[in-house]
Amino acid sequence: MIEIEHLSKSFRTADGTTEALKDVSLRVETGDIFGIIGMSGAGKSTLVRCINLLERPTSGRILVDGTDLGALSERELREKRREIAMIFQGFHLLMQRTCLQNVCFPLELAGVKPAAARERALELLALVGLSDKAGSYPAQLSGGQQQRAAIARALAAGPKLLLCDEATSALDPTTTASILSLIREINEKMGITAIVITHQMSVVESICRRVAILDGGEVVEQGDVSEIFARPASAAARRLVFPEGETESAVIATEDRHFIRVVFNGAKATATPLIARMALEEGIEANIAYASTRSLSDKMFGSMLLSFPEEAQARGAVEYLTRMPDVIAEEVEPHVC
Repeated sequence: MIEIEHLSKSFRTADGTTEALKDVSLRVETGDIFGIIGMSGAGKSTLVRCINLLERPTSGRILVDGTDLGALSERELREKRREIAMIFQGFHLLMQRTCLQNVCFPLELAGVKPAAARERALELLALVGLSDKAGSYPAQLSGGQQQRAAIARALAAGPKLLLCDEATSALDPTTTASILSLIREINEKMGITAIVITHQMSVVESICRRVAILDGGEVVEQGDVSEIFARPASAAARRLVFPEGETESAVIATEDRHFIRVVFNGAKATATPLIARMALEEGIEANIAYASTRSLSDKMFGSMLLSFPEEAQARGAVEYLTRMPDVIAEEVEPHVC
């Protein structure tokens, strides 16, 4: 379990003191995949560096399985850090070493005998799908393959916690999906707790169970991903979940109709789109005023703004759609969009 208690971090600058983190408290259960999301400058990278004390917090505590990292000696902290691995947006592979040698490197530093290190490294390369790239150098690998090699290297020391700092930000959507699937697989097979730092809501939606919204160095909202995605309470969460909010407001302002917002939170995609099914089964026809949806595997995420000429139709649509698994529908008033 990872417990972050009243964590604050300040930096001295030429212009004075900057508060990067302000009284952050989080709890990540063992075996969880926990998301920390926020826009640029929210304090995400500072927070992840504080978790393993690469940055020393100004105040507050970091506890890993009940151990206060800040109370450890330098030697004890080095030992504890072996349980905490990191992967980054930049892969940080050693360019002069092969893929196999990169994965062997932390094992060599730990004093593992070369034969045992090689055997373990080959097992990890197989786990991340790079068995055929053991002899390749980083420059010969694609971005996704380099990140897989970095993940294998991070796992070499047998960590209990994997910190992912914008690990997919430099990758295309297809490669991102494959890396996130790999992180989920590692979590399930090895029981490794993962903390995923990102500015992309789609990343959180696809693999995280719980999430914290960071804004201006503060946690403004936290809870189950499904609940926050369906009903974001803070302004920062609404900007992340519904980035189209201004567009919705503009649409509503120009039409004298009744509107509902439909949120897809992992709803299973079917051959017949849900809105078309509603028209066929209930005789309720909706106009799609705005849509921002995406598919991950066979599941749908995102939201739609539907309009109806009559209030009764809008209410009927809400009743119909809320019966569907992983779909949230609610009427939207002009002033709340």
